[in-house]
Amino acid sequence: MLERIIRASIAHRWLVLLLVLAFSGLGIWNYSKLPIDAVPDITNVQVQINT
Repeated sequence: MLERIIRASIAHRWLVLLLVLAFSGLGIWNYSKLPIDAVPDITNVQVQINT
């Protein structure tokens, strides 16, 4: 089965290259859309316990 996938990838190398470029572009686009905090919250976590 693996040999069949490799042979198909070699036979359709331009399609494989196009798919790799498309997924890479999609990943770069999604990475640029990630929210980034300029000042992260570094305060201690406080928990209130009622007894």
